[in-house]
Amino acid sequence: MWITPEEVLLANALWVSERANPFFILQRRKGHGKGGGITGLLVGTLDVVLDSSARVAPYRILHQTGDSQIFWSIACGSSRKEITEHWEWLETNLLQTLSIFDNDEDITTFVKGKIQGIIAEENKSRQTQEDEDPGKFREAALKMRKLFGMPEEEKLVNYYSCSYWKGRVPRQGWLYLSVNHLCFYSFLLGKEVTLVIQWTDVTQLDKNATLVFPESIRVSTRDTEHYFSMFLNINDTFKLMEQLANIAMRQLLDNEGFAADRSLPKPGKTLKNVSALKRDLDARAKNERYRALFRLTQDERLDGHTDCTLWTPFAKMHVVGQMFVSNNYICFASREEDLCQLIIPLREVSIVEKADSSSVLPSPLSISTKNKMTFLFANLKDRDFLVQRISDFLQRTPDNKEPSLNGQSVSQSTPSPGTPSLSPSPPSPMAKEPPQGQHYTPDLPTAKQGLLQIFHKDAPEDLGPKATKEKMKEESWNIHFFEYGRGVCMYRTSKTRELVLNGIPESLRGELWLLFSGALNEMATHPGYYAELVEQAMGRCTLATEEIERDLHRSMPEHHAFQNEMGIAALRRVLTAYAYRNPGIGYCQAMNIVTSVLLLYCTEEEAFWLLVALCERMLPDYYNTRVVGALVDQGVFEELTRECLPLLYEHMQELGVISTISLSWFLTLFLSVMPFDSAVLLVDCFFYEGIKVIFQVSLAVLHANMDQLLACTDEGEAMTILGRYLDNVVNKQTVSAPIPHLHALLTNGDEPPPEIDVFELIKASYEKFGSLRADVIEQMRFKQRLKVIQSLEDTAKRSVVRAIMTDSAFSIEELEELYVLFKAKHIMGCYWGSSTSAAERHDPSLPYLEQYRIDPAQFSELFSSLAPWSCGLHTHTLAIRMFRLLDQNKDGLINFKEFVTGLSGMYHGDMTEKLKLLYKLHLPPALCPEEAESALEATQFFTDDDTPPEEVKEGGDPAASGDSEEKKGITNVKDYKYYLRMWAKEKEPKKETIKDLPRMNQEQFIELCKTLYNMFSEDPQEQELYHAIATVASLLLRIGEVGKKFSNNGAKKSEPQLPLPPPDDPPQAEREDSSGEASSGQSLISKALAEAQLETPPPPSGGSDEEAKDDTSVSSYSVVSSGSLQCEDIADDTVLIGCGKVGGGDERRRGSAPDGDWSITFEQILASLLTEQPLVDYFEKKGDIRSKMAACKAQRAVERQFSSSSDHELAQLST
Repeated sequence: MWITPEEVLLANALWVSERANPFFILQRRKGHGKGGGITGLLVGTLDVVLDSSARVAPYRILHQTGDSQIFWSIACGSSRKEITEHWEWLETNLLQTLSIFDNDEDITTFVKGKIQGIIAEENKSRQTQEDEDPGKFREAALKMRKLFGMPEEEKLVNYYSCSYWKGRVPRQGWLYLSVNHLCFYSFLLGKEVTLVIQWTDVTQLDKNATLVFPESIRVSTRDTEHYFSMFLNINDTFKLMEQLANIAMRQLLDNEGFAADRSLPKPGKTLKNVSALKRDLDARAKNERYRALFRLTQDERLDGHTDCTLWTPFAKMHVVGQMFVSNNYICFASREEDLCQLIIPLREVSIVEKADSSSVLPSPLSISTKNKMTFLFANLKDRDFLVQRISDFLQRTPDNKEPSLNGQSVSQSTPSPGTPSLSPSPPSPMAKEPPQGQHYTPDLPTAKQGLLQIFHKDAPEDLGPKATKEKMKEESWNIHFFEYGRGVCMYRTSKTRELVLNGIPESLRGELWLLFSGALNEMATHPGYYAELVEQAMGRCTLATEEIERDLHRSMPEHHAFQNEMGIAALRRVLTAYAYRNPGIGYCQAMNIVTSVLLLYCTEEEAFWLLVALCERMLPDYYNTRVVGALVDQGVFEELTRECLPLLYEHMQELGVISTISLSWFLTLFLSVMPFDSAVLLVDCFFYEGIKVIFQVSLAVLHANMDQLLACTDEGEAMTILGRYLDNVVNKQTVSAPIPHLHALLTNGDEPPPEIDVFELIKASYEKFGSLRADVIEQMRFKQRLKVIQSLEDTAKRSVVRAIMTDSAFSIEELEELYVLFKAKHIMGCYWGSSTSAAERHDPSLPYLEQYRIDPAQFSELFSSLAPWSCGLHTHTLAIRMFRLLDQNKDGLINFKEFVTGLSGMYHGDMTEKLKLLYKLHLPPALCPEEAESALEATQFFTDDDTPPEEVKEGGDPAASGDSEEKKGITNVKDYKYYLRMWAKEKEPKKETIKDLPRMNQEQFIELCKTLYNMFSEDPQEQELYHAIATVASLLLRIGEVGKKFSNNGAKKSEPQLPLPPPDDPPQAEREDSSGEASSGQSLISKALAEAQLETPPPPSGGSDEEAKDDTSVSSYSVVSSGSLQCEDIADDTVLIGCGKVGGGDERRRGSAPDGDWSITFEQILASLLTEQPLVDYFEKKGDIRSKMAACKAQRAVERQFSSSSDHELAQLST
């Protein structure tokens, strides 16, 4: 490649000059190519350790002038061919021009200008992303692809110098982190170390420091552990590795491949050696932290953050912290945790202005909102730029004309934004189609208020001490609202947390849940969305809706709000709408319990948006098909138990209790295991604090019962203790009527257990375990996610193997190995592009057996590596035919079961099974329509063959005649027994017999012969097999000719209207009989094969076939008997079958028309093959798939470059 001219002082140090002229020198790096000795080894080692580009580009061209000692490097190359092309271009285009110049400086200036011009031209065609990447980084990416054989699609993210510990010896080298792989390369004194690990294979990532491995990173896979150390910045490297492993786990979980973010802002200055992808991943990490901190939606992107101070009117002081600006929000977080947090949606902002600076208040910025709140920021570093950015975002913010939500009860104000946008559209369809309008309207009681308000409306007012306490709570919140603001722009402080921990009053619960969860923002920006979604979702019948219907009446049946149709209907609408919005989750058990609680305190629309916040942000992956998020948090809880309660942890592990109890606690936020009035207080804390509250309370429950649990001897006893404890957690301040709790059955009648005040439990959890931090939990979640997803993958593998074991002759170990290879090929297709999208290939809703699927190109690679029938160049063609045979639903993809079925037939079938499979591979649908006219002729032949049905039945097919009699009998009596019998018959798996196989025509038979010849080419018994197949082929061709004669006679009787074909056939048959048995058979096979290999079609005249036959019969014996020659002819010409027949299709069809009646059956082929012992031995020989799998696995370690486009072209060529 041409490179920007750089000065080189010592031209001959470590380089050898190979060619030279007055202006240029071509050099090779010492140690590259032949020889080199100890100098070469040292140079190679230096190149790797110092990351010299000479390792990947060992050739270069220098420009020199006259006696100057200064050289300029202008080109480098990874191969002699590449550098020679550059050298020849210079000699052809520049030498003559340069000789005209008088001055050396002018020559150098001209050469540099010319090279820079070439580079500029090349850069124009480069992709945008590559342009963003600095030159040094592009060089590293090129080096990675060359060292590890990666295709262009594999993007390098970053690379680091480090040591890899191989045994006890550290190998200094370079670690390359790409989107899909972790790669390491080292070359020290002739010893090369190459390591490639797929991120999807990583089971554990740890950063640890021990005496043996000082500050190292451990990467664990299922088989081995790898240690890397001596990093310049180990934290930066480890964070990036975590991100990439997370992306891989996400891909395994729901097949979301990595897509680079094209909307990233360009960096203000060129960042040295930082790729666009690294910037993308860093931005993603910041975005995730920002969204988690302020509970913002998934599409929110952080634009930037800056240090500042915020004036807090309630404390009369300036709070130091950071301001964050994104596309829809301005947020503030104090440096000291819990001191102050603020979220200002841009839709609420009315004025942004720069206030006057002073020594007390430098660079102040005032932001006013529509409900007359003003926020004063100061100490801003680049205030003008910040104001400009905020102004830009404000211009893009849609102007909300609706009244602001701040300062009012949300449950009263939410209908107003929704109603204007809804009212113009739904009335018209409602008027035309009344059933649609019945699903959801703003006039429904549940659209205006929560179920608790509806059912408490008529209850007499309670004036007792509990009601007084509730009023006091409401008053405390009203005072708080007055001081700190109300609605989205409220200052959130430690005072807010105190009020939440003391319990939110029932009248404010819905409003504050919406506020703290961030659901309020989403609802305000999507007016009318829920109503539209309900109309679209209701009435559809899916698996999710069936499950919802089944669980509706199990959702809080003890609460009177769900003992009538109003509550049930509202629950149905919310769950169905969410399942329609997010089909990836759909519906999961436990969602009904949580949603029913949300509906008690919120309107339907509010409950829906709270459910969105829960499932998509606050409890990620909790409610998908495999409850991965809950299993991850269960693992985190076990780890926390080990750290905080080590004695109890060991005992509980022996009993296996933790995993059993915690799942229901997390999935339903204690709502299913604790009395409702108590559990709802935990939900209050959860919406404010997040998941850490649930961990804290869970640890507090275990701690409170530690002595009893340590005395337990079995799992059941421990479960009873914890169940009874949770049943008696009471809320003594509740104003609601007591609701009977289903789990009270666990209480035994001897003596009532003591009651536990829920406020005391929450207080104890904060006192003992309040030090838990959200970022630490996220770190623990990452570690557990790797474990959980990989263990789920192992479970899936075991399930698949169990399901397929009975239908396959492979052992369990072999099936597991095959599954790993199959899945790896599927994932590789997702990495490096394919003809089908990842979503089509992987459907998590399907059974494990059918989840992963591969396309023809990937199947062809696996077939070539694993199939026992190696056919040289013909292997790809055979693989594509096998794929078509296995792809029963014709969607261009096959699953693991179909894949194993194909392999099993080749490895474990008896001779008849193997031959049957081979026979089917040469009939439609396995035979591709593009493969000459053979498929077309086969179709014509089969339709002709089926025309006289009477003859077939007379030929003695008892099954057919039996069917017809049965059909006659059916018309008389059609009772239920008959239908049951028919249904049972349909359900019965139909066993295919030899008789069921269709007949094979002549061109298909020639294809079969070619395949057999190719299969035998690499066998030790090659010669014997060639002679045997030649004999069998000639015998079968004779059998086909005899059959043709009979069929023609029959056709003559039954079809007198076709006089032309019969006169041609008798002379042909006579001629064949007169030429003798052996020579006629041999001439036929040679004629057939020669005909198959002709590039130009024979002339269409009537006697052409006979003349061709006579011509070829002379040399037929020598062609058939010399097996090796025959094999070479066939092997060389395999691709030409498809190509040669496309051009002259019509003429070809007419030329080969006389052979249209030639056919043989599978029984005839089988019987003929059984007469030759070498063929019997070949097909009865058992194949060893283990050695093939080992070779395939070794090859997979460094996958060779093979893009999907070239696969597609190859497939077209070979077919």
